[in-house]
Amino acid sequence: MSLNPAQRAAVEHCDSPLLVLAGAGSGKTRVITQKIQHLIVNRRMPASKIAAITFTNKAAREMRERAAALLRGVDSEGLTVCTFHSLGLNFLQIEHEAAGLRRGFSIFDSDDSGALVKDLMPRGAKGPDIAAIRGLISRVKSDGLTPERAAELATSPREREAADIYGQYQKRLAAFNAVDFDDLIRLPVHLLDAHEHLREAWRERLRYLLVDEYQDTNGTQYALLKLLAGPRGGFTCVGDDDQSIYAWRGADTANIERLGQDWPQLRIIKLEQNYRCARRILRAANTIIANNPHLHPKKLWSDHAEGEPIRVFACNDNEQEAERVAAEITFLAHKHKAEWSAFAILFRGNHQSRALEKALQLQRIPYHLSGGTAFLERAEVKDALSWLRLLANPDDDAAFLRAVAAPKREIGATTLARLGEMANALHLSLGRAAERPDVLGQLPARSANALDGFISLVSRLRRAAAMMTAGDLCRKLVQDTGQLAAIRSECKDDALFERRRGNVDELAQWFDAAGKGSSGDLVAQLALLTNADRDSPGNAVRLMTLHASKGLEFDFVFIVGVEDGLLPHESSIDEGRIEEERRLMYVGITRARRVLHLSYARHARRFGEIVRVTPSRFIEELPAAELHFVGRDAEQDAERTQEHAGAAIARLKALFGE
Repeated sequence: MSLNPAQRAAVEHCDSPLLVLAGAGSGKTRVITQKIQHLIVNRRMPASKIAAITFTNKAAREMRERAAALLRGVDSEGLTVCTFHSLGLNFLQIEHEAAGLRRGFSIFDSDDSGALVKDLMPRGAKGPDIAAIRGLISRVKSDGLTPERAAELATSPREREAADIYGQYQKRLAAFNAVDFDDLIRLPVHLLDAHEHLREAWRERLRYLLVDEYQDTNGTQYALLKLLAGPRGGFTCVGDDDQSIYAWRGADTANIERLGQDWPQLRIIKLEQNYRCARRILRAANTIIANNPHLHPKKLWSDHAEGEPIRVFACNDNEQEAERVAAEITFLAHKHKAEWSAFAILFRGNHQSRALEKALQLQRIPYHLSGGTAFLERAEVKDALSWLRLLANPDDDAAFLRAVAAPKREIGATTLARLGEMANALHLSLGRAAERPDVLGQLPARSANALDGFISLVSRLRRAAAMMTAGDLCRKLVQDTGQLAAIRSECKDDALFERRRGNVDELAQWFDAAGKGSSGDLVAQLALLTNADRDSPGNAVRLMTLHASKGLEFDFVFIVGVEDGLLPHESSIDEGRIEEERRLMYVGITRARRVLHLSYARHARRFGEIVRVTPSRFIEELPAAELHFVGRDAEQDAERTQEHAGAAIARLKALFGE
């Protein structure tokens, strides 16, 4: 497929900053990858001076593969295609001394940082309180604030508490030679802002930036772009303000307006040709999103067929809604000879999946629920992985901190903080410092003995690792470290214990396939596991939230629970945040290529009572000419019922071989 005029203009414009407003399904990834090729082949820019930045590892991998296909036979060594966080990590690995970090610093994931916040809060703090404080710390970090500045700006007791804990939290991270995900952006911004020589060096290192999903950037990500691009503004930002649905995660649509303010020479190109949706679906999407204010209005159009009317189902309750959706999927799959993977059911919240799962099971329709706990995120699996990482790399501080508490020993947060301070002073990792008698001698005897026992256990397992496969080592360590016994004591019933033990067994089986290997091989295997796709549904109907559906597309889409209180969400109605909910509806509609169904329940159970539900105001905003309300047109409904009956008979005949 050749580039359309707007796409070509976006690819070829390189002489001033560029904002590409790319509507849903308009080929934005194609523009970015073609522009990479244009910069290298036609503009003779070294690939090593180009960075394409997006928001997920999966998107980065796909973009990298597409760029590589375009650059076959061309010198593209050093091309950077990564996430914002990966770019920040690369910066800190190079500039670790300026950041006050030792080489080989650790990165705390959400579990690690949550555990650290919990240790800093008063004893007995509840999970929601811990999550709230962690969220506030993350928010002020995303705004680029120091603990001192956060304390100055705090306006409530909760914010003041978060600012105080933020200060302690950063001291602990420094003691552990660690950063969290927010620091991967915040620290580079701080260093680039404070040191001119770093700014100049990195502006020369990265001469051109391409930012995908620009509408999802937060304050610090925008600051990083601004510092790297400098006054010259060698960048192309590609995004869609109509698909900005992550304000709750810190995304700021005002960043679109800031580009024009900070770079008056900014050029704007709109991609309005949609290559995905039937025309009816596109007209519905255009109509509903037109109710939002726009700095740069656009209107999508398509050369595709008109498509079927958008069918709207009114159901008695969510059980009937789920049954009708399952029946319609069965019918459409038979009628169009479609794979199950061509179907998606989208909803506002994960709790809506229960009735749908039951209905799909009754119809024997295979399905995949996105957003559940990924296998590699389960606590027992992460504990085992931390031990394997520590055995492979004695200097992995994050692995040390998780392993020392898996299972818990008489080694508290205060002891670990003190160990971290001494390790910092000696320029050693936590594990190396804990091996030294002079370090242990400065700790309380009880804690020192516990640490000495832990280090001895690590040493024994490391010696054993040299003579075992990764799978056998995994099985041995869960026994020898006491992890399995701890899981047993935590589980209230045998079924839960067997399920959690089965997760560790599955991890060992994954390693069995890798065979024997050195510690270096083990690290490589772990890296492959960590970066593997965690959401492989196969040929199954996809169940997912509207937020999770962004970036995906399906032939047949069902949006359920289109009710006031769900979509738009009740909190958004109360707080006057309807615009983002409308964008969420727009995202859902534009996932559909051929067929779109909307449904709502007339009644729902709330706090033990059956209450009447109001259809979503968004249904009223859709163009009536593109909708078919099931139950209002007797002739059309009778025809559809006959089709359903014929399909059911055909399936029965096929079942009995007739």
